[in-house]
Amino acid sequence: MSVGQPRIRQNYLAITLAAIACFLLEAGWYSIFMQPWLNGIGRSREWLLGTGINPALQYGAALLSAALVAAVISGFTQYTGAQTTLRGIKVAAGLWLGGVLPIVATECVFELRTYQLFSLNVGFWLVAMAVMGAIVGGWKKKAGTGE
Repeated sequence: MSVGQPRIRQNYLAITLAAIACFLLEAGWYSIFMQPWLNGIGRSREWLLGTGINPALQYGAALLSAALVAAVISGFTQYTGAQTTLRGIKVAAGLWLGGVLPIVATECVFELRTYQLFSLNVGFWLVAMAVMGAIVGGWKKKAGTGE
C-alpha cells in the first residue's frame, strides 16, 4: 500500500445487513410492480409460476449479488474519503450513474424493452444502492472490536 492511500477495511456485518436490506427491498419492489414487470418482459404470472426454476437458486444469487454490490460501495466509500452515511449514498449514486444506468439502458435498447421496464429496473437499483450506501457508509467498526 502506498503512503497516503486509505486502508480499506470491510465491515462484513454491515455488508451482510446491506445485502439483506437490498434483498428485502427487491422482494417488495417487484411484488408491488410485478404486473408491469411481467408486461415489460412479455411474460405472465402463469409462466413465472411454471418455470420450474429452484427459487433457492434465484434468491441465493440475488443475495450474493447484493452483497457484492454492498462490498464495492463500501470499498469505494472508504477509498474516496471519510466513511459517512452521506458519502456512502453519494458513492452508491455515482456507481449507479456510471454503471447500472448505462448498462440497463443498453440492454433495454437492444432487447426492445419498454421505458416502463427500464424505469422499474433502474429505479429499483437507485433506491437499493442508496440504502446499501447509507448502511455501509454509516456503520463504522469500533476500534478493536468486530462491530
